[in-house]
Amino acid sequence: MNVSAWSIKNPLPACMLFVLLTLMGLYAFHSMRIQNFPDIDLPTVVVTTVLEGATPSQLENDVARKIEDNLATVQGIDHVFSTLQDGVATITAQFELEKPIQEAVDEVRSSVASVRNELPANTQEPIVTKLDLAEQPILAFTVSSTRRDETDLSWLVDNTIARKLLTVSGVGKVSRVGGRDRQVRVDVDPVLLQGLGATVADVSRQLKSVQQEQSGGKAELGLQKQPIRTLGAVKSAAQLEDLRIPLANGKAITLGEVATVRDSFADPVTAAFLDGKPVVAFEVARSRGAGEVDVGRGVMQALDQIKSQYPDLTFKTAFDMVEPVQDEYDGAMHMLYEGALLAVFAVWLFLRDVRATLVSAVALPLSIIPAFVGMYFLGFTINGVTLLALSLVVGILVDDAIVEVENIVRHLQSGKSPYRAAMEAADEIGLAVVATTFTLIAVFLPTAFMSGIAGKFFKQFGWTAAIAVFASLVVARMLTPMMCAYILKPSKKAPKDPGWMTFYLKWVDRSLHHRWITVLIAGLFFIGSIVVIPLLPTGFMPADDMSQTQVYVEMQPGTPLTETEKTAERARRLIMENPSVQSVYTSIGGGAAGGDPFAGGQTQEERKATLTVLLKPRAERPVKQEIEADIRQRLQVIPGVRLKVGLGGSGEKYMLVLSSEQPDVLMQTALAVGRELRTIAGIGNISSSASLVRPEIEVHPRFEDAAQLGVTSAAMADTLRVATAGDFEVSLSKLNLDQRQIPIVVALEKWAIQDLDFIENLRVPGANGPVPLSSVADVRLGGGPAVINRYDRARNITFEIELSGVALGDIVKQVKRLSSMKTLPASVSVIDIGDAEVMEELFESFGLAIIIGIVCIYIVLVLLFKQFLQPLTILAALPLSLGGAFIGLLLAHKSFSMPSLIGLIMLMGIATKNSILLVEYAILAIKEKGMTRLEALRDACHKRARPILMTTLAMGAGMMPLAVGWGTADPAFRSPMAIAVLGGLITSTFLSLLIIPAVFLIVDDVSAFFRRHTGKLFNDPE
Repeated sequence: MNVSAWSIKNPLPACMLFVLLTLMGLYAFHSMRIQNFPDIDLPTVVVTTVLEGATPSQLENDVARKIEDNLATVQGIDHVFSTLQDGVATITAQFELEKPIQEAVDEVRSSVASVRNELPANTQEPIVTKLDLAEQPILAFTVSSTRRDETDLSWLVDNTIARKLLTVSGVGKVSRVGGRDRQVRVDVDPVLLQGLGATVADVSRQLKSVQQEQSGGKAELGLQKQPIRTLGAVKSAAQLEDLRIPLANGKAITLGEVATVRDSFADPVTAAFLDGKPVVAFEVARSRGAGEVDVGRGVMQALDQIKSQYPDLTFKTAFDMVEPVQDEYDGAMHMLYEGALLAVFAVWLFLRDVRATLVSAVALPLSIIPAFVGMYFLGFTINGVTLLALSLVVGILVDDAIVEVENIVRHLQSGKSPYRAAMEAADEIGLAVVATTFTLIAVFLPTAFMSGIAGKFFKQFGWTAAIAVFASLVVARMLTPMMCAYILKPSKKAPKDPGWMTFYLKWVDRSLHHRWITVLIAGLFFIGSIVVIPLLPTGFMPADDMSQTQVYVEMQPGTPLTETEKTAERARRLIMENPSVQSVYTSIGGGAAGGDPFAGGQTQEERKATLTVLLKPRAERPVKQEIEADIRQRLQVIPGVRLKVGLGGSGEKYMLVLSSEQPDVLMQTALAVGRELRTIAGIGNISSSASLVRPEIEVHPRFEDAAQLGVTSAAMADTLRVATAGDFEVSLSKLNLDQRQIPIVVALEKWAIQDLDFIENLRVPGANGPVPLSSVADVRLGGGPAVINRYDRARNITFEIELSGVALGDIVKQVKRLSSMKTLPASVSVIDIGDAEVMEELFESFGLAIIIGIVCIYIVLVLLFKQFLQPLTILAALPLSLGGAFIGLLLAHKSFSMPSLIGLIMLMGIATKNSILLVEYAILAIKEKGMTRLEALRDACHKRARPILMTTLAMGAGMMPLAVGWGTADPAFRSPMAIAVLGGLITSTFLSLLIIPAVFLIVDDVSAFFRRHTGKLFNDPE
């Protein structure tokens, strides 16, 4: 059935259909969440195991290796990463992408449970969770008060603010940074304790036994069952001093006799500062499925309510990932409007008819709005990927309508009525419009099925673009002809060729008469395009230009919090000297805002600080990479620290990983590679995970002496741990208050643990009573690794190289040329992880998607034209678009990366579109009008040149806002893509207008040759 003819004869159903689709689309649009990126499920499972007080080396031997070996038997495991730090082992199991995430979690949990009995007895129950990218903080705030101290403010954040924010829809987690935790400290005098012949562990354990509440069974009194409770808990810290506790040697003491009891706070391990002033901060993370913009709005409303309830509080934003998402959304929407207006203006330039331009303009909103219906039912969100797809196709969506309108106007100018012109022109152009649309769908849809992590993200891209393009076909075949039939006026002007048409047709005649020379020139142009490729820098993602960045400061192992604070403040003052910096938020020992969600396992330490730097708006400063380079230069004066500058996102770093089962060889190799890496020009800071050796106090038991005195190694470790740091959290006595429990920590007084001689004389329990530690062990200073990293059950060292604006592919090539990399020991291997691995995977996936797209285009064209060879004429336009794209990237100094590849995919559809318009009309003229080949081709060029130029100009105008980077949105990603499209659009349009007719003749000659020589092999159809 001819849909266009039916729509013209029955205008009301077509109008009502689009009214319905528009209303549904507007509802779907307002119902969809706004996100930065779509939520994706990566089959990655994290096992967190806590063994308080254990060193990284101990965790490697006692925990990590056992769990890793067991995980190796789980089906579908791709890689296993382990990070071992004081007391915490984090093991990340990365599965093949096809593995269902819940199945992966269940299998890892079963594997860990099977090895649980082999882990040390004091190990806490391992926690198995899936990696959720949505758990990264999107907001960080600082809070200050005019009448609350730091301890009360910390409790207010933990109890009141966190609970209020967790009621906000979409908030998944609230975590505090800085502040102080209330704690009852029992500082034992070691001299008095030694006189009693007791240990700190005795006092701690006995205190817990005495100071607690427990049930005591049931009794029957007065014909009623009544529970029995033992209420042995004190109500305040002051009451603890008078508490009498029995010791293991039979003596009893009052706690105040041997210790000082204080209701105080725990030693701080985290700190937060805003512009150098100490603050209490908290971070907010969204839950999976929630949109950043909605969460941000809800959080701000909740904070306003809290502030009205507590007028003494002042909140300030320290880190904000909601504003960039809102800016991206607003910028993308503005670019859609600007691109649409420019495309419509391009139509008016050619037609100079307000009514015809209006008909074309209606196609844009009526193609985009119904696309939201499909996106809504597929569960998509409004995010950077879907907005990118819509921004890309905004120029294409009007193309089908332009072709229809231009053809109808041409028929009008021949003296036909609008009704008849619409009927005949729509029927004439129908096949070309359907062919062009389905070739575009064949180009975009394969990207939705790409493999790898890139495929997870581009599922929404491919489907969104395909749905919008299909909607434009429905508009062009149903609404546009119908509107033309009833809105356009009969033309009183005789058809007149524009001035350029005569010049163009002369060149067409030359190319047809010298077809082989024309094709040779096209071949040389294609070869020249290939030659340009090595000149382009290659990368994965362009570095962003957001108005915030971060500086990571890492001190020597063992550095106390106070020293880290001093260094971080010095770094902050140096950073503030840059005129583009507005404010700096510093978090020490805690906080994850702006961190890399894929860099799991990195627990915070007192020696590490993160400075979040808020920059001025993009219009008031240079690009972020220049500011970061200036910051690096300024921070070089700080000695003895490791520095990283940048948010660490895609396009900002290169990860080089060396792995070996021989730690000594690995360390020597890493040192050599690290020295040569620093000779590469143009890169930023280089940080290495090669663990710095930290000072340790080592206790070496003398087993013969220990056995004679009945002292075990476990007793020594237990006594030392309780005396210096307090008992395990689960073993501590608690002070019960109305709303919480305060831990009671029993430990030696501070001065005692600062003297090595005193530590040597600590009493440890033996068979015949406590004995000095020095009588059963040697105590001396030593060293050990602060962090141990493992990859696939072997030690590894990772170099994180800041790209500082240099293309990732160029850095990879330079690293491979280093002499130390060429002469690696046999036991050391290089592993590709991070952007380098994803970049290689991305190029392979896009290459496959392009090949599949070309095959699909060919199949579609064969089915529509019912010929095998002439579709090759249309495909000949593809190579002609590459040169312009590569030259455009080269002139604009853009890298060949993910956005460039997206642009190339789009170019495939555009180039074939123009060729289809020419070839389809030529075939039609030969078959139905009886023209010769040359007459048909000349007539096709005459009739189709104007719509081709109109669609090219419309698409170019739609791309212009993206290429120039108008608006508030970050242009770093969209600009290379638009430049590639614009460059390829220019060359493919002008070259195909001349070269495709020549190729048509050659292909037709070949087709005739095959028909003559193979016709006898097939029967004639009856």
